[in-house]
Amino acid sequence: MTTPELVCPAGTPGALRTAVDAGADAVYCGFQNATNARNFPGLNFTVEELAQGVAYAHARGAKVLLAANTFPPAGQTDLWKRAVDDGVRLGVDAIIAADIGVMSYISRAYPDQRLHLSVQAGASSPEAIQFYCREFGVKRVVLPRILTVAEIAAVHAAIPCEIEAFVFGNIGMMAEGRCSLTNYVTGVSTNTDGVCSPACHVHYEEDAARNLTMRLGEFTLDRFSGGEQAGYPTICKGRYRAAGHEEPYYAFEEPRSLNLSALLPELVRAGVTALKIEGRQRSRAYVQSVVAAFRAAVDACAAGAKPELAGLLALTEGHRETPGAFGGKRWR
Repeated sequence: MTTPELVCPAGTPGALRTAVDAGADAVYCGFQNATNARNFPGLNFTVEELAQGVAYAHARGAKVLLAANTFPPAGQTDLWKRAVDDGVRLGVDAIIAADIGVMSYISRAYPDQRLHLSVQAGASSPEAIQFYCREFGVKRVVLPRILTVAEIAAVHAAIPCEIEAFVFGNIGMMAEGRCSLTNYVTGVSTNTDGVCSPACHVHYEEDAARNLTMRLGEFTLDRFSGGEQAGYPTICKGRYRAAGHEEPYYAFEEPRSLNLSALLPELVRAGVTALKIEGRQRSRAYVQSVVAAFRAAVDACAAGAKPELAGLLALTEGHRETPGAFGGKRWR
């Protein structure tokens, strides 16, 4: 089996160093502003920190991919252009973008800069991917998490660029780059501001019996009994009361994590050349554990051995995992 590139999350400078030391072939990160889709307080990089991160990664043979993958509001492109300018100047190995205006700027101003098409672009058909390759020189597409392995193989046969696919971490029911639920509730957009369920709108309330209520803005997303595990509140993974259901239920999607460790050989045979781990909001301990486990798994698969990944279940959301659409589509 050809050894795929292991692309790992770096939400902070410490996480970047941890991922590289644990065996990442590449790390992806963003600046501390709306240009990247994980724009949370306490995460991401200053220009100086990214310069240091690039030097650290390159000294150890790893690549750095800069996420500039949100969508600029009309007439407000300067922030995104500056992020691209800084990334190129600092020597990042690729820029991950979704907006056609941002990609047009990169291809015109820096024709030699490697460009990856973000999952935020939502490009899942050969025709869409061919367009981005033809118009902007895209060298890799990060596929949305809606395709089966057979569909990935069909796409691979029809496109002129590399394929990157998510293999572990958060999985939502919304089409990437198209979710407006947070914007509806808070006025802050996942797509243009880069933040889903912004922390300043999140509220937790605990009663005398230690029952926990989670709210986003004025909306109650979930209630947990004392001792029940609670995750970070997002609208698509909340429990709601609805007609036809006596008890609150997960109307959109249950809290669980994508885990494709069992499908690694199939993904590589389908044409996936880069395996992506989600988790820029996660701790350094999480990054170390997941990256080290997948490093060992990828190397085992390349050697023809069976990977051992049973311990990853403890790191999944709600201690539940799913192959998502990759193992065959099953919608509510």
